[in-house]
Amino acid sequence: MNEIISIISKFDWSPFWISLKTGIVATVICFFLGILVARQVIKLPLKVKSVVDSILILPMILAPTVSGFFLLLLFSLRRPLGAWMYASLNIKVVQTWLGCIIAASVISFPLMYRNARAAFEQVDIELIHAARTLGMSETKIFWKVVMPVAKPGILSGTVLTFARALGEYGATSMLAGNIAGKTGTISQRIANVIKDGDYLTAGIWCIIMMIIALIIITLTNMITGKSEKAKSRW
Repeated sequence: MNEIISIISKFDWSPFWISLKTGIVATVICFFLGILVARQVIKLPLKVKSVVDSILILPMILAPTVSGFFLLLLFSLRRPLGAWMYASLNIKVVQTWLGCIIAASVISFPLMYRNARAAFEQVDIELIHAARTLGMSETKIFWKVVMPVAKPGILSGTVLTFARALGEYGATSMLAGNIAGKTGTISQRIANVIKDGDYLTAGIWCIIMMIIALIIITLTNMITGKSEKAKSRW
């Protein structure tokens, strides 16, 4: 017990804050991008929609290290895009916190997109037609009619996206590396201390991640529960 207290008192919380900041920024990016893309995709013809949908959810199917490999090829300073970004904009992605954000966003985006698309597709088309007959613009219909109805699915997708971004490991390791205090996330910290044989520290981090996961699952259940309750009343 004294050993655990001693470790906690000297605990390096930087992986927690790095993971938290990365998760929040990635979730904000995926939230707006996922809603925008989902809204456009559902308007496409069926065959085109199938192809586009397959491309968009590919990062969710591939191993994270595979996605990380392609991101590394894309943003490496030895590649045209990475070299141009660094030379022209002074922006470096590899082994930076920006790399953490990009990796987490790419991996977690399919969750936000799929949940948003499913939520939009469940909106009763008659509500949209009724709003049009009242002279509402498409933008107003989207924010006043579609979004309120799709809200439970959007919120669930947001929570799950945050959870995925928070725990991302494979693509982040490939693109951002594991620099202590800079790009070292909780998942990377756990892997490192296990390699060093420090199972106690790894266990503490695992418990922290489990608590966060339980909170996220509870929030998701509460959101979906409210939705089901509202449907039953309707």
